[in-house]
Amino acid sequence: MQIRFLPEADAELAEARIWYALQRDDLDLALMQRIGEALDRIKDHPEGCPLVHQQLRRAIVRRFPFAIFYEVFADEIVVFAVFHSRRNPAQIKSRLKYFSPNRST
Repeated sequence: MQIRFLPEADAELAEARIWYALQRDDLDLALMQRIGEALDRIKDHPEGCPLVHQQLRRAIVRRFPFAIFYEVFADEIVVFAVFHSRRNPAQIKSRLKYFSPNRST
């Protein structure tokens, strides 16, 4: 099953990668490795992570304070957000209010 990132999620991941690259050499690569591992877990067991809002699921990224919010569709997995867990939770909640199950993405 394919994984597709919405533009917002893609931008969040790019921003995180840049930030970690500026902190220490190769820390961005470590982040991307852990993101890749989380995506592999999602791909292997799409419904293995808990539902957090309607049909939206959350996978925790190991070692880094991020969660991947995604929805499983018949033919693909759509990543809705790559959210830093130390940010204000109101930010993700404000995005969730625009989330509707089985929307066309």
